[in-house]
Amino acid sequence: MKHNHIYTILAVLAIACTAVSCDSYFDINTKDQATLEDIMSRSTAVRQYLAHLYAYVPNDENLRANEGGTSLRSDEALHAKSQYETNWYKVRRGEYSSASSTDVGSGNYWKKYYEAINECTTFIDNLHFDKEDSETLVAAMEGEARFLRAYYYFCLFRHYGPVFLWMDENGDPVAPDQSINGESIDRNTVVENVKFIVKELDRAIELLPVNISDIMAAYSNMGRATKGAAMALKARLLLYAASPLCNGQNGSDIYKGLVNCRGERLFPDYDIARWDAVYEAAKDVVDLNQYSLTQKGNPLSSIQDAADSYQNVWFQNWSANPEIIWGWWYRQWADYQGSIGGEIAFSAPSGGRICSIGYSLITPSLKLIDAYPMAESGRYPVLQYEETNGMPDYSRPVVDPQSGYSATGWTDNYQQVVDVNPSWAKPFKAHNTTVGRDARFYSCFVPNGFWWPCERPMDGTALRFTCYDNVNECTSPYSPTEGCNRVGYTWRRLYKAGNQLKEVTDYTSIQYVFPAFRLAEVYLILAEACNEMQSRNVEEAIRYIDLVRARSGLKGLREAYPELDFAGNGGTVGGVTRTGQEWLRWIILQEKMCEFPFEGSQRHYDAMRRMLALKEYNVENWTLHVTADNYEDSYQRVSDDYIGGRSVFRQRDYLFPFGSAQLAEMTNFTQNPGW
Repeated sequence: MKHNHIYTILAVLAIACTAVSCDSYFDINTKDQATLEDIMSRSTAVRQYLAHLYAYVPNDENLRANEGGTSLRSDEALHAKSQYETNWYKVRRGEYSSASSTDVGSGNYWKKYYEAINECTTFIDNLHFDKEDSETLVAAMEGEARFLRAYYYFCLFRHYGPVFLWMDENGDPVAPDQSINGESIDRNTVVENVKFIVKELDRAIELLPVNISDIMAAYSNMGRATKGAAMALKARLLLYAASPLCNGQNGSDIYKGLVNCRGERLFPDYDIARWDAVYEAAKDVVDLNQYSLTQKGNPLSSIQDAADSYQNVWFQNWSANPEIIWGWWYRQWADYQGSIGGEIAFSAPSGGRICSIGYSLITPSLKLIDAYPMAESGRYPVLQYEETNGMPDYSRPVVDPQSGYSATGWTDNYQQVVDVNPSWAKPFKAHNTTVGRDARFYSCFVPNGFWWPCERPMDGTALRFTCYDNVNECTSPYSPTEGCNRVGYTWRRLYKAGNQLKEVTDYTSIQYVFPAFRLAEVYLILAEACNEMQSRNVEEAIRYIDLVRARSGLKGLREAYPELDFAGNGGTVGGVTRTGQEWLRWIILQEKMCEFPFEGSQRHYDAMRRMLALKEYNVENWTLHVTADNYEDSYQRVSDDYIGGRSVFRQRDYLFPFGSAQLAEMTNFTQNPGW
């Protein structure tokens, strides 16, 4: 493809599924086999059909709606409430039910992905009609379709838990002459779901090329699935299956008694061997020797090199990017500004002085801000929070005294260090919480009071991003009614320093690859598996964690935490005592939060699979004091400036409800507990 060619939706395919009933999206269309055979016998039509299969790929990059909106549900985000409120705002407040979940924008993915699965099956079962393409290419296209079918099942699994598998008695995907009666189906078990998807991925791995260039022109086909993509998906799937939510441990009792209409328990008992499977799957990706972390210069000696290395995950041209295992380009039809350009517009400062279009709707939570380690010590500064009214209180962090972090006070004459030039970014007074953080912190955020990383933004002169209730001084002033930054930090990860954002075309022309799977995630999956599996391997776990940390300029864990016994009793830091396994478990999740902010909702699904959300998501809306009328007071942490209800999470919310429209068609289908 050329950038986004494989994502073009083909409206003219005669085999496209268009009806809306349960029967229609579970039934393969074989009414006109002659037409189907005619279509699949032409190489051009086959390739168009394959492109159509990619059109269902989830919109994980759309942070305001669709699949990407789950970031708003998590504790990494606090999106500003405004006239652009989406359904995910309501989900965050607990204002949803099986009746309200009617479309993808509301979190109901059921129909979309079963239509996709239907299309993949039709394609695979009729691919043998293609006699114009080589056997090698036909095999690779079958591998792509199998990968996509497995991926769409995975998207259902991560959202709903175990789902109905469209398969025959042998555990193979259903043949085209079989139809489904919506009144007779029910969910398959977690074990069956995982086994089925893994089987499909193993078949895809056998068929797919290691590199697209092995079978076709690489540049014009970027974004097509490869062997590594299928392996990475397998590792992520098995990680979810081994984690407490699906592996019968640590508070998952809510699902132990859940049975389908056949009397089968849907969720299994705990089995530590599932972690061994995670390790093997992730190690297979590494052993391909096809991928490496992006790196520029020497991150360990230069914070700018560390920032450039991390930013190149997005900014480096795909053909030269060694870290991306699989991803997709921006989708032109996603919104009026283009998907990535739109995300920049909806995160950029409001007020019109720094950029022409800025809504400040996509903002980090203070918890995400607190997560990033200190550059010099390599230690994570905030260990946890004291509680107020039974909820974590972000104004009362438990600080590691050896980290070098201070939750209060100011640093005078602070020189900003990433993506600016001292000739125009003059020293200023910075709050201590923003000083000395790791390169990723400055690559992802512009704190209140910091220089916007562009010498000549909208008004032609360098400007500091300042955010409080003072129109005369602020570049992004608070407003009680309009869209504005209500947290005090701007998320800038998709913004490349020095780019002017004056015209709409400055947004719509932005083309980045969305990293659906990348090597850093595989390293951290390996580390987690090493920490949890039967033959716990602490040294290997630390090695993979340190590889990710080193790219961001951080020293290794043993140097950063010489007092901790990771292999045994652990130890105490800042009054917090954990075993070695617990410390590594916590560090891995901290590292993932810092490495993948707003990236594929990884934080949300980590909190789900680890069953952390009941404690972590129920918080007040902590922000900086953006209604203050001066800079110094604006750095107070308050919970009453934010407009909008606070996050509400109940035990039932670990799995999304099946929509009432679907349940009306599937009368014996088992709903998730609590719904």
